[in-house]
Amino acid sequence: MEFSALLEKRYSVRKFASRPVEEEKERSILEAGRIAPTAKNLQPQRLLVVRGKEGREKLDKAARLYGAPLAVIACYDSRESWKRPFDGMDSGQIDASIVTALMMLEAENQGLGTLWVCFFDPDILRREFNLPEYIVPVNILAIGYPAEDAAPSKLHYSRKPLAETTAFESHSW
Repeated sequence: MEFSALLEKRYSVRKFASRPVEEEKERSILEAGRIAPTAKNLQPQRLLVVRGKEGREKLDKAARLYGAPLAVIACYDSRESWKRPFDGMDSGQIDASIVTALMMLEAENQGLGTLWVCFFDPDILRREFNLPEYIVPVNILAIGYPAEDAAPSKLHYSRKPLAETTAFESHSW
């Protein structure tokens, strides 16, 4: 599929079929995350794959995943992430987000749907999955086959014009 077509086709799935994700597709998605670029190639991402009933029940306590049969909790190890020396900005959230974006696009490429979830209770997630303090959860990527009646929300089609989000040489916002 042409990359621009893949980008336009992808949407946030909020109703998943119960059909499990095949192991080879899961592996391909995780591989896309593995090869994602990270600051200084430090690769601080830590991906917690949740596919079993018990794990999904734990996740349901922290976030709504709309019945996705597979989820990846994207975290980073704060002991390993790059810190910008000028102001101490931690690249871990950016790195985990890049990893998630590439996994999301590979899932779409594999004929699967996804939902990028940032609305979750990190304390519940930490407790349920016994995450140490230095492992920082950033987002959850829900993955699966969209239900037959799944459809993009109306907001999916609302995009600002390029001129409102992009400036050249000097800001004009």
